[in-house]
Formats: sequence, structure tokens, C-alpha cells
Amino acid sequence: MIKNEKQYEYSKKWAEKFKEANRKLQENEEKRLKDPDGWQLLQDSNEALRQSLLNEITEYEILVAHDLDKPIILTVNSMNKLSDVLIKARIAFKINLYELSILCDRPEEKISSFEEKDYQNASFVDFLAVSDALGIKLQEGKFVAELDDFYKEHLATIRQTENVNTTFKVAS
Repeated sequence: MIKNEKQYEYSKKWAEKFKEANRKLQENEEKRLKDPDGWQLLQDSNEALRQSLLNEITEYEILVAHDLDKPIILTVNSMNKLSDVLIKARIAFKINLYELSILCDRPEEKISSFEEKDYQNASFVDFLAVSDALGIKLQEGKFVAELDDFYKEHLATIRQTENVNTTFKVAS
């Protein structure tokens, strides 16, 4: 799962590399004739990896384009991936790790560590605090995230404070 802009750019580069590798492989007639099964296996594995990256890229683009004033339905393939719901909601609501740390009253380093380790190092209470801040609820068997007015107002205050601090630093 792509969690940030850096991973997004990195994934796009690798998807292009897999595409280029397959293009070069298709031009290698000698390899295809010498080892057709190996040649096809390389083609298929490169394309599978590229397609997986393209799916992640598309998902990230959809999350980034989401209107934060609207709820979002989030899906996971397994209960082991519940952390993805938290990360996807954060991305969809355009909340950075600093802002999330303030919303759920946890140090930014802790929130960053949680995301790096897919919340495997988060306590149940920490997991619930993040889930609550992001407005995640289970409705009719689906995870739905919607920021409530309290958190929207708190987020606006955080961002206003960040802008004032940034303006002050630039002016100094």
C-alpha cells in the first residue's frame, strides 16, 4: 500500500521500469527461442508486478482526490489489514502525521512509527484513538470514515496555526 507522495513517485518509476523490461524482453528473439518458458515466465512476472503497482497507484490517486467533506467507504481484504483503513482514511482526509498526532493526542514520532509498522506496534487504545479521530465506523459490514464537526474544526485550527507559524518563520 502506498502511504505517501514519496512512495507514490517511487512506485510510478518502478511500474515504468517493469514496462521497459518487458519491452526489451519482447525484442529479445534469441532468448524467446532459446528458453520460451523462461522468457514467458519473465514476461508474466514483470507484468504481474507492474499491474500490482498500477493498482496501488490508482488506489492512492483516488484517495488523494477524495473530497474530505464526504464520507469514504474503505475496504480491506483481511482483518490483518485493518491498519490500511486508518492509513487510507488519513490520506483521503489529507491529514498529515503531525496533524493526526494532535487530533489523537499522541506524539508525532509515535504516529509515524505506527504507520511505518502498519500499526503492529500500536496498543488497542492507540488504535482506537486514531480510529476515532478519523471517524471510522463499521456500517453494514463496511468501514466508513467521516470526520465529524469537532475534528474538522480542530483540524482547521491546527492548519491555521501551522500557516501562522510558517508565515512567521518566512518573515523572520
